Amino acid sequence: MVLTIYGYSCASTRKAKRWLKSHDIPFIYRDIIKKPVNVQEMQAILSLTEGGTDDIISKRSNIYKELDLDFDTLPLNELYELIYKYPRLMRQPIILGDNKIQIGFDQDNIRQFIPREDRVRNLHHILSIC
Repeated sequence: MVLTIYGYSCASTRKAKRWLKSHDIPFIYRDIIKKPVNVQEMQAILSLTEGGTDDIISKRSNIYKELDLDFDTLPLNELYELIYKYPRLMRQPIILGDNKIQIGFDQDNIRQFIPREDRVRNLHHILSIC
């Protein structure tokens, strides 16, 4: 499984990349400032979220405040266009892999991307020590 990290140079994205590297988990990094997310990618991201657009929109970002839009009433096509034009509207990083998603960096939740056999092996190792 190769993960995809959608992000740009921010602390959370750097932490996620560093964590994945330290756990030898392969990933492809996609700088969304240089190459914005297209409609198909956005649909794939949204299909894995629990809260839809609320999960991926960064309401603390400057661009969100500057646009001063009602995102709850915004048609999806317009939202896709805004995210393409203003990639910093998206929370960072967004990590995708095998029907799994993580939005933002969370030290505990990112463990979902460790392959199952590795997690089982680590658990057996821990239990054998006890």
